[in-house]
Amino acid sequence: MRTLTLHFPDDALPTLNTFVKQTKEARVFRRAQAVRDVVTGQRLQTVSDTLHFTYSALRKWVYRFANQGVQGLVDRPRPGRPPKVTCELEQHLNRLVDQDPLEHGSLHSQWSCRELATVFAREAGVQLGRESVRCVLKKTR
Repeated sequence: MRTLTLHFPDDALPTLNTFVKQTKEARVFRRAQAVRDVVTGQRLQTVSDTLHFTYSALRKWVYRFANQGVQGLVDRPRPGRPPKVTCELEQHLNRLVDQDPLEHGSLHSQWSCRELATVFAREAGVQLGRESVRCVLKKTR
């Protein structure tokens, strides 16, 4: 294994400590924690064994931090279709669930995912399948 020959700025450790305290995402927290251990002088192999990272993944995150700072540790945008259900639509669906289905013309006193999808499409103008409705509700409830 080659030795790592990177030079970090003098404020790298305080920057990482602050970033670790402020980050909310678990994956980014683990990355920052691992990079911080490397910056403090621990060997890559030791840190990767301790924190259960692959050696190559940890090396990549250390290089990204050295070149881009803490922004290099954050996930990059992923390709693909953007999600159909935005936060606003999720909130609208949750408000709809809290309402009485009878007020919306349902024949039943409890919502089904299929009926929620139908009423949601009528009110929000977004077609969702019952499975999509179920996934949104499962995530938030």
